[in-house]
Amino acid sequence: MTQNELIIDNTIAFVKETLANAEGGHDWFHIERVLNNAKLIAKTENADNFIVQLGALLHDIADSKFHNGDETIGPKLASEFLKSQNVSSEVIEHVVNIIQNISFKGGNTEQQFHSAELDIVQDADRLDALGAIGIARTFNYGGFKGRALYDPEIEPKLNMTKEEYKASNAPTINHFYEKLLLLKDRMNTKTGAEIAQKRHEFMEQFLNQFYAEWNGEV
Repeated sequence: MTQNELIIDNTIAFVKETLANAEGGHDWFHIERVLNNAKLIAKTENADNFIVQLGALLHDIADSKFHNGDETIGPKLASEFLKSQNVSSEVIEHVVNIIQNISFKGGNTEQQFHSAELDIVQDADRLDALGAIGIARTFNYGGFKGRALYDPEIEPKLNMTKEEYKASNAPTINHFYEKLLLLKDRMNTKTGAEIAQKRHEFMEQFLNQFYAEWNGEV
């Protein structure tokens, strides 16, 4: 086993332990799916696979949604862990930049950092917000937050600021329009975009069925 492989194994163990009691849409299995998505996308991209894997594994190590909006905890935890594994300062800085810039945040926050590795991990994370898994995660989180399924009187808000997006308590269905259905046009890689298109179409089918059932048409 190489040193990098050992570090990846140690990182997996660290993430599993840290997220042992996490909400179902942001738990170890989410991380594992994002890791697998990232590995798949990386096959067709020119990127550092070690950084891609570390970024995928640590991108949600302390999601600000579960820490009173504090966006500093995740990068700090990741940095401290990677230092304990004697990872180089250059790699640590890159992984921290991935964590700080991966989030959607309403879609209107300008990204402060760019790299092939971030593009891959961001696409991998966004894919897990699409399709059947994306639908399941959205309703799981909505239930976790005690949100309504749907309210025809409350229309989705597009082009929200980062603060508005983070503070929103809108019904779960609104989240499809405020984020999920926007993602396919914001993918960074060809592979990511191709997979996103298929998952996007599945979500559109789901919404059509949802409204038909809601209105007693089927």
